[in-house]
Amino acid sequence: MDVMSIANMSVSMSQSKVMQDINFALVDNAIEQLEDNGAALTKMMEASVTPNLGQNIDISI
Repeated sequence: MDVMSIANMSVSMSQSKVMQDINFALVDNAIEQLEDNGAALTKMMEASVTPNLGQNIDISI
């Protein structure tokens, strides 16, 4: 191997590592967003169990 081959291989490996790091960051971001959406959906479903709760007030005079 000559010096240029080693340099090219080093650059290629470095670029590959950067792309891998970017992909991991994107997946981590997507997972966090899905967890947030799941929590919001759970909250909406819990609120819909008794949708009329608090809508009417019974008053006797």
